[in-house]
Amino acid sequence: MAWNFRKRIKIIPGVHLNLSKGGISTSVGVKGAGITIGKSGTYLNTSIAPLNIYNRQKISSHESATPIDFSNFDSDQDLPSNIFSAEVADITSQNIQGIKEAIILANQQRSELKNDLQKIKRAFVISKIKLAISYILLYGLINKSTPKTIKLDIEAQEDAIKQTKEQIEQCYVKLDIDFDKKIEEKYNKLLNTFKRLCTCYKVWDILGEIYQDRVAARSSASTIVKQQEVKFSLKSLDEIKSEFKALYLQNANGGDLYIYPSFVVIYSNKTNFALVGIEEFELIHSPITYTETNSVPGDSKIVGYTWSKVNKNGTPDKRFKGNYQIPLVEYGGIKLKTKTGLNEEYQFSNYQYTEEFGRAFEDYQLTIRSLKK
Repeated sequence: MAWNFRKRIKIIPGVHLNLSKGGISTSVGVKGAGITIGKSGTYLNTSIAPLNIYNRQKISSHESATPIDFSNFDSDQDLPSNIFSAEVADITSQNIQGIKEAIILANQQRSELKNDLQKIKRAFVISKIKLAISYILLYGLINKSTPKTIKLDIEAQEDAIKQTKEQIEQCYVKLDIDFDKKIEEKYNKLLNTFKRLCTCYKVWDILGEIYQDRVAARSSASTIVKQQEVKFSLKSLDEIKSEFKALYLQNANGGDLYIYPSFVVIYSNKTNFALVGIEEFELIHSPITYTETNSVPGDSKIVGYTWSKVNKNGTPDKRFKGNYQIPLVEYGGIKLKTKTGLNEEYQFSNYQYTEEFGRAFEDYQLTIRSLKK
């Protein structure tokens, strides 16, 4: 009897978003398949590097930066307050829980199929070995039916490998989005400003901060911040297929952010992620001026100078020999928060691009919020 393998596969529910003046409608399911998330569903049968941490200082409203050794802080009071989000599982908005469940289903199915693929490949290798052994021992030359049966197994296994790979490629949530023209224009503006934001020479994730006594430190900086360089880009999750790529924000100490037209995915891994409606975000953008002791990024604006050691009135402290000037550089800052526990902070070497994106995000977000009313 020839080898056979059959696998029952759930149809992955798709997601359709309609963003119009009449409001936002979200449907989760497969056209004509009658899928209900959380129910049994419809089935198909088929044969089958170390972190680079930058420690800096900043001064009030227009604030500044300079390298500092955090190992010098001994007491609990001295330690920096970390900036991070709540547990990802606690952040998801209830009104888009169905989309999360569809993504979970796609992940589970992909994992099961990959396990099946490995089993089929192992069976395929064993069949090839059996065929070779049958000829080596001359058994296959005497009993012609044995190698014939093994060859049928090999053909069936090759077909199962091909079909299982195809099924793995189909394990995703298809996201379709319909925009009203004016809403799409606002989203395109957001997209274009984000593309410019991605071109900043430097993007930092702020990991923690601590306030210091400027007089005692003989510094113009009132706050010390701990930060790490990250990347922004257009990128989509493997679990979601759409003509719209997400605005991708790398996160150094938590789940990365994928901003889609009406929701945001906070993604740590395939089993640990959250979805939040874009209207639930609080985004604050502002200029932040740092004392830059390293090289000034090519797209940053120098707005003044200070001294390595300064008096309270801003003049150089003459008690320190070799006291030197430090440029004050204007950077952009963005804070992202939600009531459910998201708390992230980023800084950018180009304030103009930061402001443009911040304003475009607020404008688009207000539009989405108005559709929810």
